[in-house]
Amino acid sequence: MSQVVATSEGIVRAPAEQVIAALGDYETVRPRILPVQFSEYRVESGGQGAGTAVHWRFAATSKRVRDQLLDVTEPAPGTLVETDRNSSMVTTWTVLAADTGTTTVRVRTTWNGAGGIGGFFERTFAPKGLARVYADLLTRLDAELAVG
Repeated sequence: MSQVVATSEGIVRAPAEQVIAALGDYETVRPRILPVQFSEYRVESGGQGAGTAVHWRFAATSKRVRDQLLDVTEPAPGTLVETDRNSSMVTTWTVLAADTGTTTVRVRTTWNGAGGIGGFFERTFAPKGLARVYADLLTRLDAELAVG
């Protein structure tokens, strides 16, 4: 069993403070920007940044669906960490001010992958698929903040 890592990065046309606040708003913003791979979304507790517990089902493929219950922490300014209670999956969102009025958002997800041939395919294809989902989410975040 080895660790699988998926990463994505995008530019959001809004100040870093606004971007981290939007990412950490699990009550209103997050459900609006989630791509179709996420379903059964609900806030279990909290709703704003650290201390939030949020649930969703994530469909990596039609046959590979994860039921996730995530605890949110903010270990440093500009960073959100979502730790799944149901698996080894941890997603870290890092928000960095870029040029005036723009922000770089980096997302990194890690989990303990399967062994054997299944693990080979997981390490080969899952990071690319997850990166596409995150790119979609970041595009939606950019559009959300451009409107509001």
